[in-house]
Amino acid sequence: MKNATARVVATGSAVKVIVEGKFSIRDPTMTALGIRIVEHGILMLDEMGYEQFTFRKLAERLGTAEASVYRYFRSKHGLLLYLTAWYWSWVEYRLLIATVNVAAPEERLRRALNELAQPIMDDAATLHVDEAALYRVVVSESSKVYLQREVDADNRDGLFKSYKRLCRTVAQIIVEINPHYPFPVALISTVVESSHTQRFFAQHLPSLTEVDRGNPDGALTEFLTDLVFKAIALSPAPGALRQPTSLPGNE
Repeated sequence: MKNATARVVATGSAVKVIVEGKFSIRDPTMTALGIRIVEHGILMLDEMGYEQFTFRKLAERLGTAEASVYRYFRSKHGLLLYLTAWYWSWVEYRLLIATVNVAAPEERLRRALNELAQPIMDDAATLHVDEAALYRVVVSESSKVYLQREVDADNRDGLFKSYKRLCRTVAQIIVEINPHYPFPVALISTVVESSHTQRFFAQHLPSLTEVDRGNPDGALTEFLTDLVFKAIALSPAPGALRQPTSLPGNE
């Protein structure tokens, strides 16, 4: 399970996210059944939640044996790992498109933050993935990917590379703007998590946020942009941070 990465390949009007590494026993994109497992796994996780979702229920919907699902993924946790890796690579792809050929780092950062704050809509270019449903799954369930006992082993196996690469991509823009800001990766990983929790609060615990449940997009973008630009504009304490900030390693 070493060297797991994910990348996006455009072929004509279609776009394919290639998730490389042993997230799965068998690459689900190589067979019709594997594609349906991914497609309906997303829809069922969105419909019923991670706790109620089982491979038995998925197999029943697909009209196949439960053992057939296990030929692709060892567990529903493995499926969730695969789906979140797919999602973060898709977000990075959208973010890079939004910021390409933008010279000013401040504008690139604003566009990147806007992408991180926006819900993902379904894209016809990815035929077997409903990105809108997957976005809801990630908002509700993605913390289960790393808030679990096997997180260190999963990390050593490279299963969070797409998420870390996304955070480092945006953090590098912060370093361009303020090379002395000491916490660029911490700030962006906080922003990514906050983009999900604030939207969740708006829907379910509205007293914990000013983000409006009926129209959360603009307020969430404004909040995250305000948070980041105010943070990186602060000058370091006297005598501190004489050297430019370097991003942490990939552990």
